[in-house]
Amino acid sequence: MVVSGVTIAAAAKLAGASGSAAAAWLVWRGMPEQVLRRKLMHLFRFGNLYYKIIGYKGRELREYPRIKRVTRYFDRTEAAFVVPLGMDPELIKKQEWLFRQMFGPGAELTCGEDVKTFVMQVYSTSVQPFGYDYEQIDQCIEKLRLPIYVGRSRSGDVVYDMVDHPHLLIAGETGSGKSVALRSVLTTLIRSLSDLELYCADMKRSEFHLFRGIARDVVMDAAGLHRIVLKLRRELRQRGDLLDRYEVAHVDDLPEWDRPPYIVLAVDEVALLKKERDIMDGIEEISTIGRALGMFLVLSMQRPDADVLDGKLKNNLTVRMAFRHADEINSRITIDSGEAAAIKQSEKGRMVFKLDGCRYVQGPHLDLKDAYEMLAPYRKHSPIEEENDDAAEATQTPEFEADNTVEVGLL
Repeated sequence: MVVSGVTIAAAAKLAGASGSAAAAWLVWRGMPEQVLRRKLMHLFRFGNLYYKIIGYKGRELREYPRIKRVTRYFDRTEAAFVVPLGMDPELIKKQEWLFRQMFGPGAELTCGEDVKTFVMQVYSTSVQPFGYDYEQIDQCIEKLRLPIYVGRSRSGDVVYDMVDHPHLLIAGETGSGKSVALRSVLTTLIRSLSDLELYCADMKRSEFHLFRGIARDVVMDAAGLHRIVLKLRRELRQRGDLLDRYEVAHVDDLPEWDRPPYIVLAVDEVALLKKERDIMDGIEEISTIGRALGMFLVLSMQRPDADVLDGKLKNNLTVRMAFRHADEINSRITIDSGEAAAIKQSEKGRMVFKLDGCRYVQGPHLDLKDAYEMLAPYRKHSPIEEENDDAAEATQTPEFEADNTVEVGLL
């Protein structure tokens, strides 16, 4: 067989071109953007995230979400995808844990306003602990009616309006940052609203002394809380009558001269009240109808209890902050996901924040001493003076009641 030099050269060029094309394809396939696309498609298949169509002769056709783009930034990689028309976006939200399993704890998922476009952000850095800076926080919350400053995520400050998203649950084991978060939330509310009516119940008797002289009432036992709950239930009825008289649906729609202030009831370690049926019934009533009437709950507990967080109350607590939990079972009671159990003990102030999905947020650190100084202008008198007044009132009450009894007897 005779092979000419021209043929050999052509074959060599062809082989070289083929080799270059193969090498280029391998390089392209190994690029981070393409790797992420393949992993995302694998996740859709593995997680059964598709829209099923029954075709000709009963054949099942599957339409998976379509990846629009993958973009790399210096601190993160973003992937945008669109779910098929007719697919429930809640299926994606419920499987958010699967995205973190595939891409790591730095993966965050958000849904666009069109309810079909999702953006997944995979961060390469974490949020560092930071202190409570009231000047910076004021800039974030200035347009909110009942502002809650949550903390910082990788994408920036996280805030929300409690009027739009009523009732907050804060849960986490000892030393996780739960008490600091509760302190931060209430401090922000006090500093933001001059006419806020705050009621505090401290079942652990360790945290709410900070708010004496500021809150309308601070109690340390179930009996005191029962008195507050009875008062608030009467207030609910009065506000309901007020809305009915003006024929409006929310206290914000009332005339300014007849508009009652927002009320917040904060209960620390609410799990200790599970045997107090009357109190829990009142708390559940506030969680059910309180939003329209301008009454809101901030509840906290160390260990979530399924008997306390029953279906109705849990569903009404629309926003949840889950700090480190002991195990996945407790985490699922709080946020319906096991992710709070993955937070390390060293990650103080780190939480899984649940509002329209879950994401990791670092809460601000607010020292007790600093909180006292910030709230000093709002305190009518010192906590010690208030304790003395309460003690004096307690000693006078039996005598006052006795006098009334004698007068009635004489009549």
